[in-house]
Amino acid sequence: MLTTKKPSQFSPLALAYIGDGVYELFVRTRIIEEHENLPANKLHKKTVQYVKAHAQSNSIDAMLEHMTDDETAVYKRGRNAKSNTVPKNANMTEYRRATGFEALIGFLYLSGETERLDTLMNIAYENALDNN
Repeated sequence: MLTTKKPSQFSPLALAYIGDGVYELFVRTRIIEEHENLPANKLHKKTVQYVKAHAQSNSIDAMLEHMTDDETAVYKRGRNAKSNTVPKNANMTEYRRATGFEALIGFLYLSGETERLDTLMNIAYENALDNN
């Protein structure tokens, strides 16, 4: 375990904070594996497509049917958390869903559930982009 506190003892926004970093590292790793010869600025642009609120909102739609009741509860805690941040490139619904997504990722990471985390992040990655 990475911390002495239980993951459930962290606020949903703290879980989202760590989950944001964990998911971004996962996406960066996938992007570089898929496009190893791209320049850094293009790698960054591809990464942003997956980690923005709109993409994470798409991801959670695909993940919900694969989530346990406990995972859904963590997601909802994050989604319903009151944040003082105003999204600049997403509507409030997408932003809140993305916060719930990140909270779940943070929770699983801090729980040490690496296999489950990997499974859900792969589902998220494969379903993040849409044709809009």
